[in-house]
Amino acid sequence: MTFNAPFHLSLGCLFVVGLLAAGCNRSSAPAASAAAGPDGAKRELMPIKVQLDWYPAPEHGGFFQAVTKDFYKDAGLDVTISSGGPGAFALQKVSTGLADFAIGAEADVLLSIKQGLPLVIICAYMQHDPQAIMVHDESSVHSFKDLDGKSVMGVPGANWISYLQFHYGIKFTTVPTDFGLARFFSDKDFIQQVFISNEPFNAELHGAKNRALLISDSGFDPYRVVYTSRKFAREHPEVVKAFVAATLKGWTDFLHGDASAALAKIMAEDPIQTPAVMSYSMGAMKTYKLVEGDPAKGERLGLMTTERFKSLEQALVDIRVLDAPMPVSDFASFDFLPPELTTAAK
Repeated sequence: MTFNAPFHLSLGCLFVVGLLAAGCNRSSAPAASAAAGPDGAKRELMPIKVQLDWYPAPEHGGFFQAVTKDFYKDAGLDVTISSGGPGAFALQKVSTGLADFAIGAEADVLLSIKQGLPLVIICAYMQHDPQAIMVHDESSVHSFKDLDGKSVMGVPGANWISYLQFHYGIKFTTVPTDFGLARFFSDKDFIQQVFISNEPFNAELHGAKNRALLISDSGFDPYRVVYTSRKFAREHPEVVKAFVAATLKGWTDFLHGDASAALAKIMAEDPIQTPAVMSYSMGAMKTYKLVEGDPAKGERLGLMTTERFKSLEQALVDIRVLDAPMPVSDFASFDFLPPELTTAAK
């Protein structure tokens, strides 16, 4: 699956410069398509491009459900979902107008905004990030403190690495990730960063019994978020509201309704997905309450709160990624959430 990577301004700026001309040529109100409404009459649909952070997977299921069940069309939107990957450049594409919405890790979006990209977070599609640390079942690592003195494969410079070392007073070496599992299979002492919703299952399939520590349990607990550009949000507020509402409906239906069409579409776009892997992923998202959160803690699908935002900011200040907390309004807006979430957000 995908990993949190630090956002480097130099790379972002170079990419933005390269895309400015293409972005400026893209109309802020693209030519509309048409579809039949409930009464059979034709109505115009606004074309919308959504950029994924990684290749299609059940972790994107709510978006695909909203497409296959026509929730977006019912909201007046003709949504195209674009596959991601290591070179997706989602932050930059949204900034330049080459995509209307994208998804990613809360901290990455917040820091890119701090560094000048004109973005705004509009919704949390996962209450807890699936990032985890996977070890072999016989490993001596049973807690985050046990990582002290070890080597961990992950993205160098990722915020969770600095947080664990700061928060627990430990030191470990980071081995740059190769986005695979081969080294884990061959070394019983190997430790690596994974998505808890799929890679432990894939490791088990190859005979590598394992355990995983969910990074959000360490205290570093960011959302996975949906974001758009400030320009798009300002010019199309009703479209943004409609997109958020349809997306949340898609996630609820994906987790609790018939997800077969969405899963078939995901598998068609990313053949590495199999029914068994996707079934595991859906189960893990429910077991770990990644998408809908824990109702006992006041968490709900889509909800963002000032308290959670400030908590992440303080963590970033503690590890010296931020020099000081930013006003929440500088990087997020509650204006596009459904009324019941807007009330709970403050």
